[in-house]
Amino acid sequence: MIQEPIVVQPALAAERFVLRALRRSDAGLIAMYMADKRIAEGSRAIPNPLPPGATEAFITRALSEGRDTDVWVMDGSERGHAEVLGLVSLTHMEREQSEITYWVAPAFWNTGYASEAVRAIVEANPHRSRTLFAEVFQDNPGSARVLTNCGFEYLGDAEAFSVARGATVPTWTYLRKMA
Repeated sequence: MIQEPIVVQPALAAERFVLRALRRSDAGLIAMYMADKRIAEGSRAIPNPLPPGATEAFITRALSEGRDTDVWVMDGSERGHAEVLGLVSLTHMEREQSEITYWVAPAFWNTGYASEAVRAIVEANPHRSRTLFAEVFQDNPGSARVLTNCGFEYLGDAEAFSVARGATVPTWTYLRKMA
């Protein structure tokens, strides 16, 4: 029997769901969503097509003791919604800074779930960061609105490589100073 590491990561309450640590049992739904070209092309790191085992490898990294990123599932099951609505992650950076990333399954787009998840992370500030950063592709203005609605300020234009697109894509960078 493989001994799973104990993930010490707080569950965080949002209005319509709970942000909780990943579970191996989430793999099927996460794989289904990450295989969607729209999700993959909205991220830097998700390949499209999604190779076999990619989701399991992602979950293994997210549950490892030496990880630098905490990943939360937007779990709406306690309120009669889907168990996996999307993911939000917070990556430790240097100098008490973290980067936030998120995606919501396409079936739940334009519902406010991304804003609720980002707001819950900001309010809890689980990494005790002084500054949060975020980056969105410029062809995704909805994601930019999520950030500005949650108190992030535009920092500037940049570029990031998207694995799914196989190209460098223009981005907008945002930051939020924490209290």
